[in-house]
Amino acid sequence: MKVDKIIKNAKIFTADKSNPMATALVVKDGKFVYVGDESGLSDYEGEITDLGGKFVMPGIIDSHVHVTIPVGFEYADMGERIEPNGKQEALDIMAKRIKENPGQKRYRFLLEKKFLNGEDIVKEDLDAICPDAELQIQEGEGHSIWVNSKILEKHGINDDTPDPIPGLAIYVRKNGHVTGNCIEGAAEIPIILDSSMELTDEQVDAALKRWIDFSVDYGVSAVFDSGLPGDPKFHEKVYKRLRALDEQGKLPIYIDGSLVVNAERDAAEGLAEVKRYRDEYNTEHLKVHTMKIFMDGTQRIYTAAMVTPYVNTGTTGATAFSAEGICELVKNLNEAGLDLHLHTVGERASRTVLDGYEMAKNELGDKLKVRVTCAHLEIQDDADLDRFAKLGVIANFTPHWHADDPKLYYHFLGEERAKKLFRCKTLWDSGALVAWSSDNITFEDFTTWNPYLGMEIGMTRFAGEKTRTYEFNKNPEVCPPLDERMNIEEMLIGFTINGAKQLGIEDVKGSIESGKDADFLVFDNDLLTAEKEGFSNNKPSEVYFGGKKMK
Repeated sequence: MKVDKIIKNAKIFTADKSNPMATALVVKDGKFVYVGDESGLSDYEGEITDLGGKFVMPGIIDSHVHVTIPVGFEYADMGERIEPNGKQEALDIMAKRIKENPGQKRYRFLLEKKFLNGEDIVKEDLDAICPDAELQIQEGEGHSIWVNSKILEKHGINDDTPDPIPGLAIYVRKNGHVTGNCIEGAAEIPIILDSSMELTDEQVDAALKRWIDFSVDYGVSAVFDSGLPGDPKFHEKVYKRLRALDEQGKLPIYIDGSLVVNAERDAAEGLAEVKRYRDEYNTEHLKVHTMKIFMDGTQRIYTAAMVTPYVNTGTTGATAFSAEGICELVKNLNEAGLDLHLHTVGERASRTVLDGYEMAKNELGDKLKVRVTCAHLEIQDDADLDRFAKLGVIANFTPHWHADDPKLYYHFLGEERAKKLFRCKTLWDSGALVAWSSDNITFEDFTTWNPYLGMEIGMTRFAGEKTRTYEFNKNPEVCPPLDERMNIEEMLIGFTINGAKQLGIEDVKGSIESGKDADFLVFDNDLLTAEKEGFSNNKPSEVYFGGKKMK
């Protein structure tokens, strides 16, 4: 048989359980037609490449990213990062910067709440240092902002404005008055990206091209875009450009898209919209068949939904849906042939999803086909750890977070619980399907989009001097529990075939098998034996998508 490419003398990690390692592969018409040892190559005729023992693996599948939000941030950045010692120093630094840069329409800063030393910022503080222009401070995790009165007035937010999702996405109030602190995506994103609809197609395309170039360079062949809360118009604006780029042959990355539904009350309308997206955004490399829900928020601003209350506030957060609401939603998604992906940081968020899915499963039995994925899973209650495998709910972790210092969580969770974060190995060993992701909301320099950073920290649970990451992310102490560290084979599988299974594309992607798309990466370094510390510095020397050499 005449073929397009024959590769021999390689160390091929296939991610195929039935044939885990190979030394040769053959490509024809963008598909693998043979994977095995060199004795089977006699049936094929074509260009032969001897890799001299180099390492080969399938294309990376990053199964929880944000494609549309970063396009907006490309032109409305998060602002200068400041690390003050307390509230007053924060105000002083910002006042100085504003004075040094007069005449701007909106001043933007990035500040982690921990630097306020327990104090909080209100609009009156910001009005005092910036009365004549807009002032916005993005909290470091990206789940809340502080704004001055100019921005509140621009968006018509006042004491009578209802919260977008009561108890979860809120306009913080004190004594009945809005403070200027807007929490969670449905409340903050419309403010952060309020000028994004003014972007031209050329600007959107330029931002997307930077991301596409990064993905090709690092061998990311497919992603799940986990959506944009609170701003569906801009989300669709970007999807229109993705569709156009694909029709022009300029989108080599497969994007499994989604649409965010904010709350249970929006479920019926959201279902109709996801169906519309499925029909309208359906090209070779862009598909939509998933509803995305931000089920809860984050621990650091007390919006992650907990079973056991936060030790310092006594609160438990809130969920966007009840278990009964999840049950009804899953049944409706099943009828429509759609899937469900949820942001679930807190233990009660994922428990509510598991409870609702179990109700639907009890009703529908084998007729239930919806793929349900819980993402992030920072903290899990012991009672729920084996339920993912039993119910068939997919667990998606963001492993570059797994280097967090547990002491940061002591005042949220107490010391004992704070030392039981990110229990991915436990879920893996229970038989649950576990996939890995990078979850980012800005393109910046793509440091934390790097899948090999996720692999490194997934294996080590710390970020040391050899780790290719930001200095402020480094933490040389291993994040407990120590037995939650993964091995390299598990990291590779989670970033390949398990990601494909989450996306529902395992028949065509995720492993090096005959009949599948010829997405594969060549490395000068053997990833299976590479040093764990500094693993983040790896990068493929050659990248092939659909049998075409991209790099």
